[in-house]
Amino acid sequence: MPELADIWNVLILRDYNTRLVVICTMLLGCACGLMGGFLLLRKRSLMGDTLSHATLPGVGLSFMLAVALGGDGKSLPILLAGAGITGVIGCAAVLFIREQTRIKDDAAMGIVLSVFFGAGVAILGVIQTMPEGSAAGLESFIYGKTASMVMSDFQILVFITVCVITCSLLLFKEFRLLCFDEHFAAALGWPVKFLDILLLALITAVTVAGLQAVGLILIIAFLITPAAAARFWTNQLDRMLVLSALIGGASGWLGASLSAFIPRVPAGAVIVLVAALFFVVSMLVGTERGVMIRFLRQSQLEKRMGRQHLLRALYEILEGGCVTEELNIRTVPFRQIRGRRTWSDRQLRDYIRRAYNEGLVEAPNKADSILLTETGLVEAKQVTRNHRLWEMYLIEYADVATSRVDRDADMVEHILGDKMVTRLENKLQAYRIAGSLVPQSPHPIHPGD
Repeated sequence: MPELADIWNVLILRDYNTRLVVICTMLLGCACGLMGGFLLLRKRSLMGDTLSHATLPGVGLSFMLAVALGGDGKSLPILLAGAGITGVIGCAAVLFIREQTRIKDDAAMGIVLSVFFGAGVAILGVIQTMPEGSAAGLESFIYGKTASMVMSDFQILVFITVCVITCSLLLFKEFRLLCFDEHFAAALGWPVKFLDILLLALITAVTVAGLQAVGLILIIAFLITPAAAARFWTNQLDRMLVLSALIGGASGWLGASLSAFIPRVPAGAVIVLVAALFFVVSMLVGTERGVMIRFLRQSQLEKRMGRQHLLRALYEILEGGCVTEELNIRTVPFRQIRGRRTWSDRQLRDYIRRAYNEGLVEAPNKADSILLTETGLVEAKQVTRNHRLWEMYLIEYADVATSRVDRDADMVEHILGDKMVTRLENKLQAYRIAGSLVPQSPHPIHPGD
């Protein structure tokens, strides 16, 4: 176990190497999170994986070329340049296949990924037979070697992060339109292909810069996981991108710091695991799309639907029995309500209990009868009115048969918007003239149903 002094030294970044590694991984996390948000919305999550695997043959070829020219094959700028070139070629191959054939994006990316990675493995096999191959250390680009990052890596990451943030700010509107509807953007005259290539170029730069930190295998997780985690917290693109960058930066900081306390564990793997932890927490407790909040919303929706169905059933029974407000008779037998829907006795009594707690029904005069309050009658009329509005809409505009319209209206009436209500209300002038707020039911009403 690390001592308290060691933990404190890592947290305050006292050691030069620790400070360099942590800052580099934080910058990389911010850039990856920002670009990963656009990738996720473009539905090209596999593109990061394709790019990372496409860089492998470039690393091997640049090493062989440098050695053949009498230079040092282990020069990081040369290796990254080669990785960038083959990464761009991989992007171009994906775009070419997508534009010139009927093959979809996922299939094109899968083809390019497997072919380039296979070529890279074959090239690395050839390098191992070279006299200089044993000292190449190219496996660090596959699995990452964060601890070996130096000042030149820091300078590269600072430059790439600044470029990514600057382009994202200047072209935010264009990238947003590209992500959500590229055909609409093309119709407006925007250079969609140029924007697509520019976005892929930025992603390629981030991918190549992250090879030294997390490796080409794990860089896809660092690209997509922060963006996917941020998606659970908001539906706003700008907030999502900022949150994704923050989650990526926090993952890099925590992962690099934790790896300092765990011997013989690659920092890249720890960084990805920390990002995965952020994803799991976001998936469970995210305020917009988290599992728990969706469960609570679904539970509340079911309760609201049960209350509305109960009130509508009560009103329709009273309506079918030709009971008017003037008579002030709002008592309905329990068994008559039970037959209106596929309710169990326990479920129906639970709905009645909740309606009683909300002041919609009064304590019944008899053990098997339910009495609507004045408030309950008003809300029952409103609920029935909205249901009839939907029935009218479905019959007139969706050509739904009268025998099926009640079931179809049940599926959509609980999400009736104000604008649609206003439009449908214009159809009710005849009912207003007649003095009724509730349109007539399209179904035949039999007294005593």
